[in-house]
Amino acid sequence: MKNVLSAALTGALMLSLFAGCSGGSGSSPSPSASASPEASQQPEATTIQVAALESGYGADMWREVADAFTAQTGIQVQLTVDKKLEDVIGPAMQGGEFPDVIHLATGREAGLTDQFIKDNNILDITDVLSMTVPGEDVKVSDKIAGGFTDTSLTNPYGDGKTYLAPMFYSPCGLFYNKGLFDAKGWTVPTTWDEMWALGDQAAAEGISLFTYPTTGYFDAFFYALMYSVGGPEFFDKATHYEEGIWDTPEAQTCFDIVTKLASYTDPVTPAQANDNDFTQNQQLVLDNKALFMPNGTWIVGEMAEAPRADGFKWGMTALPAVEAGGDGYSYTWFEQAWMPAGAEHVEAGKQFLAFLYSDTACEIFAKAGAIQPVLGIADKLEGDNVMFYSIYDNGAKAAMGNFAAYNSVAGLGTVREVFFDPVNKLVSGNATEQEWIDGIKAASDQMRANLK
Repeated sequence: MKNVLSAALTGALMLSLFAGCSGGSGSSPSPSASASPEASQQPEATTIQVAALESGYGADMWREVADAFTAQTGIQVQLTVDKKLEDVIGPAMQGGEFPDVIHLATGREAGLTDQFIKDNNILDITDVLSMTVPGEDVKVSDKIAGGFTDTSLTNPYGDGKTYLAPMFYSPCGLFYNKGLFDAKGWTVPTTWDEMWALGDQAAAEGISLFTYPTTGYFDAFFYALMYSVGGPEFFDKATHYEEGIWDTPEAQTCFDIVTKLASYTDPVTPAQANDNDFTQNQQLVLDNKALFMPNGTWIVGEMAEAPRADGFKWGMTALPAVEAGGDGYSYTWFEQAWMPAGAEHVEAGKQFLAFLYSDTACEIFAKAGAIQPVLGIADKLEGDNVMFYSIYDNGAKAAMGNFAAYNSVAGLGTVREVFFDPVNKLVSGNATEQEWIDGIKAASDQMRANLK
């Protein structure tokens, strides 16, 4: 799910993002549909450019939603959907041509969305929340579930304004083969001490305790870990790089747990932890070669056609508590849709964003397994999703939020590069825990000094 832009593209983006003009990525428009009466209310015929990542949910849902939007509003949609979206839309953006709406989350390896945020080249869409959903008589803000527009993921600058629209939410946690646990008579650990004991037991049978798709998946893991170790107050201080925060006992506990977990991680993981081979790490769990991996609910669709061990059955658990009786946390990860500052059709683009929360769009997305963060959506789920989305009903607490945005600084890496990419070196033995911590401290000083 992660794709890499070349260093040259990143540099070019930083130089060209300030230029804005119309245009798309050259893909063909979504098929037209008959316009409803609402379409006559549009002041002029408009075609918007929409670019969306083709993730494990597939591309068809986006085409269907685009058609439904056109039928409702009369606004045509020229749609680009691709698994390597950064590579597809990057060249056009180098030339100053931006899509009007982009569905591409933060935290990806290429860091495109993160770069737009850092460079203040993302549009304020606060007014979308007060817009009426096209085809309905309710406002967008009345449909989105509580809390999703109050986090640093949607309000990255802390200025009370919304810049990214919350999309497809997924309770994240540790995924495993429930069938294997049932066959072995193993109990899912509720504390880290129980986790280490299970790791030793599994190792005796030639099974690794842990793997991960790429280091990018440590964002949700580490956020939930910070919550479980120090609660919301520690999480807030840490994600705003408070001076001295990484010298606290809570921070040391987080570092120690990740470092120890690295020693229980399947040794082939780092070599496959990239955008081309990450599914091979996920396959380790399906083949009973590793017990747990951090992931989100999209994993079911993403690995639907993959081979698996006899009796395989998806299981999901929150991160274990630090000690018995403590809280286990599951991070609520959600994707984001946004508008570049260089978008040409701003009002029409905002209508498209509003339509994404319509009952029509939500039902289309849900058929593909993509669940919008709207009120009452859980009542319409079935199959594995019932288990996944009921995790908060089974004792886990929800973690939400991420590291605060900071201005671009020469030589300063992204949050992923600083906090999570070094895990590969911890697993391979090419870095020590203290080297990892020292890098975080040095980078945090710069991040704090350059907060937006």
